[in-house]
Amino acid sequence: MPASHDVKGIVRHVAEIIIEELKLEDVTVETFNPDMDLVDELGIDSMDLATIALVLQDEYRIMIDEDDYPKLKTIRLIAEYIEEKIAAKN
Repeated sequence: MPASHDVKGIVRHVAEIIIEELKLEDVTVETFNPDMDLVDELGIDSMDLATIALVLQDEYRIMIDEDDYPKLKTIRLIAEYIEEKIAAKN
């Protein structure tokens, strides 16, 4: 499980996962805008989002409900969602 559970640390880790899973070549963690719309601006489709959600579930040991996928539009929203799930577990 990633060491940092604050939103800033989660944002960074989620960006790393998205860059790795989608094999983004022109983006780094430092240049990835956490407020960029992943679907409209980056072109992530539902299969990509499902893959990312599965990786995040494993990484953070949380459950991400498929009904929540539409809420996960930006890295910041994903990080806040993960933080809430972690807080609810503890």
